[in-house]
Amino acid sequence: MVSYLDYYKPGPRLRRIVPARLIGWAVGTSFVVGALILAALPASAGGSEPWITTWAATPAPRWAEELPAPFDVPEVLGDQTVRQIARISVGGEQVRVVISNEFGTRPVTIGSASVALSKGGSAIDEASLKALTFGGKPSAVIPPGAPLVSDPVDLPVKALSDLAVSFYLPKRAGITSVHWDGVQTSYISGPGDKTKEADFAPVSTNKSRLLLSRILTTAKPESKAIVFFGDSITDGNCSTPDKNNRWPDHIAERLQAEGHADVAVVNEAYSGNRVLSNGMGTNALSRFDMSVLSHPRVSTVVMMMGINDIGWPGKDAITPADPEPTAEDVIAGYKQIIDRAHAHGIRFVGVTLTPFVDTFKGLPTSGYYTPEKEKIRQEVNAWIRTNKMADGLIDFDKVLEDPAKPNSINPAYDCGDHLHPNDAGYQAMAKAVDLGVLVPKQ
Repeated sequence: MVSYLDYYKPGPRLRRIVPARLIGWAVGTSFVVGALILAALPASAGGSEPWITTWAATPAPRWAEELPAPFDVPEVLGDQTVRQIARISVGGEQVRVVISNEFGTRPVTIGSASVALSKGGSAIDEASLKALTFGGKPSAVIPPGAPLVSDPVDLPVKALSDLAVSFYLPKRAGITSVHWDGVQTSYISGPGDKTKEADFAPVSTNKSRLLLSRILTTAKPESKAIVFFGDSITDGNCSTPDKNNRWPDHIAERLQAEGHADVAVVNEAYSGNRVLSNGMGTNALSRFDMSVLSHPRVSTVVMMMGINDIGWPGKDAITPADPEPTAEDVIAGYKQIIDRAHAHGIRFVGVTLTPFVDTFKGLPTSGYYTPEKEKIRQEVNAWIRTNKMADGLIDFDKVLEDPAKPNSINPAYDCGDHLHPNDAGYQAMAKAVDLGVLVPKQ
């Protein structure tokens, strides 16, 4: 399995990416509702808000020459249909879908859209097909910087169901808000509106999420959402595509099986993400409001991030011109996020950074790991384990560590780059989590 960082080589310093502002308003005949408006009530669990996020994929800007990793997503699509599959975490009686143009610079026209139960691949269950509308209209224009939230449709869905979301782009549209490391096949049609077709032969596929950012369903009175806020290890990099082997996917399965049927799993990880700096996606401090606070009914945020802050800068690393942060710098970012979570009544669970000795060894980016950087990881982990600010701890460092070689990843869990877990590693991580840390007893 090829890791996203296998492509990296030393390159120019990343240009600064200014995240677009979330907007929500009516434009012409389209009805655009911002995700922050949808979640305008307090973010804590309970309350009268009838919706909960049952699935998410963090949108972010495209990159070009500033990163050597290929983006491999079409820049423009037109007169084409995109169909994407998403496994939801909790069920409900109605569904709504969010399509993102939050990092776009030009409007995107949605000619039509639909949601249905998936039958595998690009096929759908026709009996479950529901056309989506936006303010009562079948089409909408998404302004630059905005998300588009569909009207509710009656579609009873069970927890852990696979849904297929299709939308037709009648005009040339820039694909600028993308979740790059989707680990799930997206299907792109030839010319025409295929949103109501049971299946179509795609002219291309990729493993990214194109514009699709959220699926919401009706919430029961005591429903809660847990947001998993992280980088590639939470995003499932190196896991088998189309198999839902990210560790939060396995947490969703455990919650359903172990008496927490109304607790949603919201995966807001983005591969390559950093706490302090932009690059692949916007930095954690910048996107916290969009990725965490904008979701309704959030009770807990689980944060595993910082290894890219440590690994990316430095000689023979990914961004050699970037200043190398200290452990104190990374910890200061964590403290900011904990304070912001607590200010909204949200619990914070810290996750230790996993072993990375010899990451990318033999590659041009072997400087991602150095003994000096390992010292920084150890300092950050010591703080995560002992600080008095967080409300809980998950120690994945110990779960993935090789018992025969301390501070290195266990070969049984290594996907091959000495950083990312394989499927067995992700499963071991989820199995090791005490669900009481995520859903404490009242």
